[in-house]
Amino acid sequence: MSEVSLDQHDERILSELQSDARITMAELGRRVGLSQPAVTERVRKLETSGVITGYHASVDPVRLGYAIRALVRVGRFDYNRLINCIEATPEVINAYNVTGEHSWLLEIVVTDVGHLDQVLRPFCSLTDTSTAVVLNIARQGAPVSTPAAVQARRNGGG
Repeated sequence: MSEVSLDQHDERILSELQSDARITMAELGRRVGLSQPAVTERVRKLETSGVITGYHASVDPVRLGYAIRALVRVGRFDYNRLINCIEATPEVINAYNVTGEHSWLLEIVVTDVGHLDQVLRPFCSLTDTSTAVVLNIARQGAPVSTPAAVQARRNGGG
């Protein structure tokens, strides 16, 4: 996949949409200084190019009854069997195949310690695991900017 070239308007559109994906095109246009048709066309191009991959609702797991969030490091194991185990476990909300001592980093949500044990058991039967319970979340779902925009901010340009 190739990098997509974005200008300042595109950057601002992405920032606004990451902040509030339910914003109307008219309001988005006002915020970024473009007409509604112009901003609508730019959003369509960002979607078509794969920069915008979708829209979703942020859900608070605690409000749904999940009192514990944990990060589980999972050792090396047969890739397809581990994928099947991940897919069979709805409590896994994010799964990353990573480098390092462990091959996988899973983010899970559970209701209590007993539920944690129940969710971990299938993974522990496959390979080594290491679990860390999340105590606090300092940053989550932070907006993503282009490397150039990040560098400009570091240099005091935005």
